[in-house]
Amino acid sequence: MGTKVRNIRMTPTKQSLIHAFVNLVNIKDFDKISIADITTGAQVNRATFYAHFNDKYELLDYMINDSASAVIEKRTLGVVKFDENNIIQLVLAVCDFHQQPNIQCRRSYLSLAPLLKEKMLTELKKYLLRSLDKLLTDAEKSFYVSIYANIIHEAGYLWASGNTPFDKDELAKKASLLIAGDQRFFETFENHIASDFQRS
Repeated sequence: MGTKVRNIRMTPTKQSLIHAFVNLVNIKDFDKISIADITTGAQVNRATFYAHFNDKYELLDYMINDSASAVIEKRTLGVVKFDENNIIQLVLAVCDFHQQPNIQCRRSYLSLAPLLKEKMLTELKKYLLRSLDKLLTDAEKSFYVSIYANIIHEAGYLWASGNTPFDKDELAKKASLLIAGDQRFFETFENHIASDFQRS
């Protein structure tokens, strides 16, 4: 299928499609939602739907595309820095992100979870790459960024899915200490090697 030129502004029709989709996701498994279900809820025809989106996956992507980066921006106040406080804020951003859809249909949420995770991990990695830019080599960043992003995401997701006894602030602090502790070990190790090199 060819690429369509999309109108990025929020029109009443697009808003109606999104609203209908959100209502459906709350009561029906995502995989079972059809374009006909969405157009019926939005009171538009199929041609109108396809004028805005190629399929329901593109509609979903449109809805969550900026959401992950927006919650990170909001929690970190736009400050790109690798420290304990910002790691805490990143975990809290993941908590916020997984709460946002407010999807009441559990099966629907479970079917969307991999896509939500992928979006958030992508944004976490972007943030971490920028925050570690001057601190690590490219090889080190490719190793650490993926690990840190997964720890941050998993901590927030555990809280959002109710699979932890900790409240989100306590969980964010624990994840921060785990990552910051690892970073302090890394810095201590490098300082030790540098001092050994200077002595020889």
